[in-house]
Amino acid sequence: MATVKVYNMEGAEVGSIELNDAIFGVDVNTHLMHMAVVSQLANKRQGTQSAKTRAEVSGGGRKPWRQKGTGQARQGSTRSPQWRHGGVVFAPKPREYGFKMNRKEKALAIKSALTSRVEDGKIFVVDQISLDEIKTKKMTAMLGKLGLEKALIVMDRKDDNVILSARNIPDVTTVTSNAINVFDILKYGNMVITKDAVQQIEEVYA
Repeated sequence: MATVKVYNMEGAEVGSIELNDAIFGVDVNTHLMHMAVVSQLANKRQGTQSAKTRAEVSGGGRKPWRQKGTGQARQGSTRSPQWRHGGVVFAPKPREYGFKMNRKEKALAIKSALTSRVEDGKIFVVDQISLDEIKTKKMTAMLGKLGLEKALIVMDRKDDNVILSARNIPDVTTVTSNAINVFDILKYGNMVITKDAVQQIEEVYA
């Protein structure tokens, strides 16, 4: 099992913790991580784009001029795509872009992402993250003492003081352990995670 240091909010080392190899030490599957990211981004798309085809635009019921003898190119309708106000070729229509991954694929993708953070030395375990008031300055100070500017903060429970304190910091976001996803883990690079959140993740994905 990989052993990582545990810090407090002052950046001081206060112990260590062993990470479960079944969660934080798997073979990294980059294909599944890619699928998870694409799936998440695709599921966010509204899919409301729409344009009219030549069958849907108004007009164009008659042939604009006879087939031969005019010296002009033959035309069958004034609503063909080459005409002004004509229809769009292969017009986009509302559609659902999202696709689903099965449960085991999702789990392995998250395990792979977590393992990649451990292998790169970008996971920072803290004993707890708690603030008695909403103060961005205190959150910035904590990250600074850990040597971080960009991070995904993973908490074991929802804490409005922590969430609101981190909200205005660029390249920093908060999430609870039951809502972690591959996209955020890879996007923010560094993970600041509470000791209890590590245990919760190990219980869910073991």
